[in-house]
Amino acid sequence: MSPLLALVGIVALGLSLALPVVVKPLLKRLGVIDIPNDRSSHSTTVIRGMGVAVAVAILVALVLSLATGLVSVDRSLIAIILCMVAAAATLGWIEDFRGLSIRVRASAQLLVGAVGTVALATTIDDSSYWWVPVGAIAVATYINAANFMDGINGISGMHGVVVGLFYSAAGVLSDQLWLTVAGLVLAAAFAGFLPWNLGRGFVFLGDVGSYLLGATIAAIAVTGLLAGVYLEYLLSPVLIYLADTFTTLVRRARRGEPLYIAHRQHVYQRLTDTGLGHVQVSLLVTVLSALTGAAGFVSATAAAPLAVSASLFAAAVVALYLYSPRIFRALARRRAAADA
Repeated sequence: MSPLLALVGIVALGLSLALPVVVKPLLKRLGVIDIPNDRSSHSTTVIRGMGVAVAVAILVALVLSLATGLVSVDRSLIAIILCMVAAAATLGWIEDFRGLSIRVRASAQLLVGAVGTVALATTIDDSSYWWVPVGAIAVATYINAANFMDGINGISGMHGVVVGLFYSAAGVLSDQLWLTVAGLVLAAAFAGFLPWNLGRGFVFLGDVGSYLLGATIAAIAVTGLLAGVYLEYLLSPVLIYLADTFTTLVRRARRGEPLYIAHRQHVYQRLTDTGLGHVQVSLLVTVLSALTGAAGFVSATAAAPLAVSASLFAAAVVALYLYSPRIFRALARRRAAADA
């Protein structure tokens, strides 16, 4: 690791660790708090909006990577990602502070994705404009996936760390320094948030943080796809999040339930209902995401038999996750029967 790359990572980590000292009392004075609802996995009001600190850490670190000359090739890609991330985080902050209608939120998310993808297509390859609708939908989809999945302590911070590390490794393997830098910054910034989210007097990311997480991952993924990075590198670390979100929405749609109403039907939420703690579930989601990520990295470049085996392994991991609440519920019943 070069000294400049290490410096950028340390700045992202350090700012994310230190800024909450200032941001937390400010959020308290502004009354930015999370009030438990039907979707909540906590029972007390908690300060939210700490994603502001993580956003500043990511944006400063990305600017530093440009200012120091660390990223001298494909500088515009980092700049576009930076703008997309800043726009999404701002949207999330408005949602935290004032609230927005579903229509306005969805339109703004699609706009961030569309404008960002147009800028990327213009920079990378003018023939890629047909990707604009795909990019818009991808960004909006993952912003909402990250928002839906941000319901227990540790899960978003760990997700940012694991996806960031995989993306950084993908940059090394693809010889694309911008991707190495962006992935490292993502991982370091969310690693710095974890002590605040898991420690005593914990705080939440809020919409500003979940929008930030989703937009950063989606912006990096869309950029990587247009830049020729293997799809498996970009998609495999986020399969668990996507599978949980998609299957939950399908299940609720089949029941005729309004998709925008708060609920506790996600797989990770049902896992906490089996008796597992927040950190246990967050670790499970993270480990399984790491397994699908590793499988994707293998399948991207391996010979056909090994690639197929890796893909089947990733599918089995996703299936195991989706079925896991039943497994842990059965184990809990057996323990209860044994203790009776």
